[in-house]
Amino acid sequence: MISFQFRGVYPAMCTPFDDDGSIDFETLRTDAQRLEAAGVDGLVPCGSTGESATLTHDEHIEVVEAVIEAVDDVPVIAGSGSNNTREALSLSRRAADAGADALLLISPYYNKPEQRGFVEHFERIADEIDLPQIVYNVPSRTGRNIEPATVAELAEHPNVQGYKAASGDMGQISEIIERTRDTDLDVLSGDDGMTLPMLSVGGTGAISVAANIEPERTCAMVGAALAGDYERAREIHHRLGPLFRALFVETNPIPVKEAMQIRGYSSARMRSPLTRLSEEYRDDLQAVLDALESETFDYEDDYAEIER
Repeated sequence: MISFQFRGVYPAMCTPFDDDGSIDFETLRTDAQRLEAAGVDGLVPCGSTGESATLTHDEHIEVVEAVIEAVDDVPVIAGSGSNNTREALSLSRRAADAGADALLLISPYYNKPEQRGFVEHFERIADEIDLPQIVYNVPSRTGRNIEPATVAELAEHPNVQGYKAASGDMGQISEIIERTRDTDLDVLSGDDGMTLPMLSVGGTGAISVAANIEPERTCAMVGAALAGDYERAREIHHRLGPLFRALFVETNPIPVKEAMQIRGYSSARMRSPLTRLSEEYRDDLQAVLDALESETFDYEDDYAEIER
């Protein structure tokens, strides 16, 4: 068993594409380096934000390998989940062989398993892949919620060391933290707008979409909260609130890829069936980004460095 503490900010990386729809690996590597230099605590390629559902298995592993090769000193958490347990095992083995430090495993989608099916799915992967693993609950995408009792049962497995909460149900998230206090499970926000509330009840960090655009501010907010400085954390949370909302006006990662293009980090190209951000939202997103850029933000006194 490899012990890992999921604490701090982990950007859910975008996958950039060229004009012909192929992966732009040069931009991907540059972006990984930009985020590492900004002080994030790790990187998460091939999650929902990385459009993993449109990548072939080979592309999936190539993206993970490219990010690992690009960075010097931050862990890489590879998205390797599937609704097919055998497929998730295959992707997880290949990600482990590529050098991933940990795995992010979305709950099986479309199949809509019962709670016992979730336990068997995640425990089989945890039994066979000796890496720290994060169970990812996002029922708006998968069609089925992982119940708190199920998370508590999974937390007893030594390789299940994290839980990404994207249910939108703060009561449920709080209950999961209560039920797992005596385990080593770290609970991470999967919803930027709920990161600060989650930290206040015992969460340990975030797998963040907004951190692609504002990594320093996101790290400062999470760091302040983890250090107990909630006045500072609230101040940054409210500064970032308009961005949190703007990044989810349409299906993720449509808005964040548009924001990446506005900032000059990568193109906004999507793979079908996802499309560019609707024109009605582009001016509002531009205004939010302009407002953040116009503000002076002093990092010297912020809690940007989190001890892992």
